[in-house]
Amino acid sequence: MGFFEELVHAVKAHNERLGFPRETLLDKALYATDPLTGLIVAGALIRPEKKLAVVDIPFLRKRFDEKAFARGANRQQILACSELGLSLEEFLGFGLEAMQGIAEELEL
Repeated sequence: MGFFEELVHAVKAHNERLGFPRETLLDKALYATDPLTGLIVAGALIRPEKKLAVVDIPFLRKRFDEKAFARGANRQQILACSELGLSLEEFLGFGLEAMQGIAEELEL
């Protein structure tokens, strides 16, 4: 379909069941970011305002440790942000900032 091979590999590598190794920064970033977005959306949806604007890093960090919160967001996969040289708090911040930047498009 004309996609760059690096992008195709990253998409394949982000699904562990396919068995593709995570080699590049793009592979690692997509792998860790996929469940992060779910965690952030869940954080917004449990707030009365249902808006990303009211979500902050301490709120997400607290929810991250709650096993019952956003069960589908694989915590180990999110923690793979360390493969990018990022702490969990830094990674939460980057993800949150990016999503807040497109909150209108996300309708959050």
